[in-house]
Amino acid sequence: MLNDRHLFERRNAILRILRGGVVHRQSDLAQLLRRDGFDVTQSSVSRDLRELGVLKASGRYLVPPDEISRANGDFGALAPFVRAIRAAGSSTTVIKTSIGAAPSVAVAVDKAEWPEVVGTISGDDTIFIATADARAQRRLIQRLNTLFRS
Repeated sequence: MLNDRHLFERRNAILRILRGGVVHRQSDLAQLLRRDGFDVTQSSVSRDLRELGVLKASGRYLVPPDEISRANGDFGALAPFVRAIRAAGSSTTVIKTSIGAAPSVAVAVDKAEWPEVVGTISGDDTIFIATADARAQRRLIQRLNTLFRS
């Protein structure tokens, strides 16, 4: 059984590798981890990526902004993937992203726990964000435009 320290070290190695370069496939990541001395399988790498909240967008793995950054509104790593922000009615906002990036952006919005957001639904390249009313929607769109410079 894997001890907590080894798991911690392996997951830190994954984050280091992803921050240091572009990784397109789990098999590539597994190979890099093995080179660093970690005994990994495809399923252990997949589980680690899921637990770490690693995102895949535009064909590559991305390290999500850390919890502190999200709380402070640092969405810089996700901004390049946001294509459009538009109102749809008086209480729904739609964000269009690059293919595969919508789940990552939706998670960041959810984790930010903004008071104007009631909930999000994400597809592959589209996010629907519900707000309580038109006023909350205006505040949300202003916030999103500031963060993503759309």
